[in-house]
Amino acid sequence: MFEVGYLVKSLAGHDKERIYVIVKEQGEYVYLADGKYRTLCTPKRKNKKHVQLIRCQDENLTRKLNNQELIQEEEIKRFIKQYVQLSQS
Repeated sequence: MFEVGYLVKSLAGHDKERIYVIVKEQGEYVYLADGKYRTLCTPKRKNKKHVQLIRCQDENLTRKLNNQELIQEEEIKRFIKQYVQLSQS
């Protein structure tokens, strides 16, 4: 059920509780970016059992990731920020 463009929350490691966007899914691993510490150039590889899937995605961002179009790090940061603000209210 892990798909490119969905949000995930880290459950283990030094980045516990951090929110990421899935930029690639491969076997038992997902590659994650947050636009700040982990960029699209250097995504974090994480085991699927160490993340919790959040069924929330930005259609425009997902389309760009699937079509391998140019994505600005700010787009990822903005999407994560919007999710965090909505979940806190």
